[in-house]
Amino acid sequence: MIEKHVALTDFVEYPPQQMLMRAQQNLVQLQRRHSIRMFSERTVDQAVIEQCILAAGSAPSGANHQPWHFVAISSADIKKQIRIEAEAIEQAFYAGRAAETWLNDLKPLGTSADKSYLEHAPWLIAVFSQKKGGIMQDNETANYYVHESVGIATGFLIQALHHAGLGTLTHTPKPMSFLTKICNRDPDNERPYMLIVAGFPATNATVPEYALHKKSLAQISDFI
Repeated sequence: MIEKHVALTDFVEYPPQQMLMRAQQNLVQLQRRHSIRMFSERTVDQAVIEQCILAAGSAPSGANHQPWHFVAISSADIKKQIRIEAEAIEQAFYAGRAAETWLNDLKPLGTSADKSYLEHAPWLIAVFSQKKGGIMQDNETANYYVHESVGIATGFLIQALHHAGLGTLTHTPKPMSFLTKICNRDPDNERPYMLIVAGFPATNATVPEYALHKKSLAQISDFI
């Protein structure tokens, strides 16, 4: 491939005071993002989900190979299948597969094997990582920094959904191989990375007080 560059024409620079204001506004908006486990069954237009997935697809990736695939699920039958499979795994987890320390750490969040939100929420988005494919999706070209690239794209997706006015939850049942079968993906090349639950919070939705405590700037960073 011949190296070709085009002029950067869409970068926008802001005055210092406006930069700080925008950074602060973004922080405030993201501080209103919470992991929701009580969803309304209200519908969400597919066009909104499409735009959020396109936002995720704009994330940086190794060699620009974009090693991800998103399966957006609104079918009641498929959501029910996913709930059945996920709850079977979660029941085993809470019944003894998880270490006692792990279960104790989860208690303040109030989680359980009940995953009814997988049916109540209007959308589930299954995120898959791809070992091969490249930008041409030929299933032969190696992809690079797959885990890191898909992680960034998933973060973009969560932020886009929140920015659009939707509640979200990240769900990672282990193992997640059932998602490959249900979503009819290639098991030799793709691996389920995460399941994103998206929709409007239920009118009686709550969030654990424990989850509102975030580490301070001093705890999460150094400036050297």
